[in-house]
Amino acid sequence: MKVLVCISHVPDTTSKINFTSDNKEFDKAGVQFVINPYDEFGLTRAIWLQEKQGATVTVLNVGRAETEPTLRKALAIGANDAIRIDADPTDGYFVAQQIAAVAKENTYDLIIAGRESIDYNGGQVPGMLAAMLNIPFINACMGLEVEGEKASLIREIDGGKEKISASLPLVVGGQKGLVEEKDLKIPNMRGIMSARTKPLAVRPAVDADHKTSVGSFEKPAPKSAVKMIDADNVEELVSLLHNEAKVI
Repeated sequence: MKVLVCISHVPDTTSKINFTSDNKEFDKAGVQFVINPYDEFGLTRAIWLQEKQGATVTVLNVGRAETEPTLRKALAIGANDAIRIDADPTDGYFVAQQIAAVAKENTYDLIIAGRESIDYNGGQVPGMLAAMLNIPFINACMGLEVEGEKASLIREIDGGKEKISASLPLVVGGQKGLVEEKDLKIPNMRGIMSARTKPLAVRPAVDADHKTSVGSFEKPAPKSAVKMIDADNVEELVSLLHNEAKVI
């Protein structure tokens, strides 16, 4: 079984975010980048399939050379090989087209992507990728088992969970729950050393459309100062919650 795991190169959640060029570009200076957490759940599940069923796991990223440390980390976790498509991931449609071009050449049985990246939160790529490949798509996936040509999945729905079966090939949009957080793989020294010799192919981008562009970014409004209220002054507390916070 051949598994493709799509990897986004995203800022660590503790990073301080700033913008440049009149708030039209993200300022990468001093920012630590990591594997997108939703993709990390998918990668760990793919490695589980590798260990249990002998699956071959390829990781793929659309990005410039600065994303290679993130791919090397994925290789250190256990992926067999990596592909970097040398292009700026300007929008979801463009990224999906790049992944689809690779997938059409290699005929993967299972493609796992995070349901969204934690930087732009677009949630577009897995669904568009499945449409371009004309194969089934299961989003918000929090359980995955594969037996032969069939996959059994659990996905989150409003107010509960849904059990689904699907035939391979298949695109999965994974999320927290696909594996337990305690089971996430941490590269050890042996994995880090072996990652240096694993193949990382760099491919030029295919001609593709750009459907969206950034107008500008805007930070959330700063939090207002804390107001201290005497514990016995219930009327003032109710008034502030009603008139200022507007939560009651």
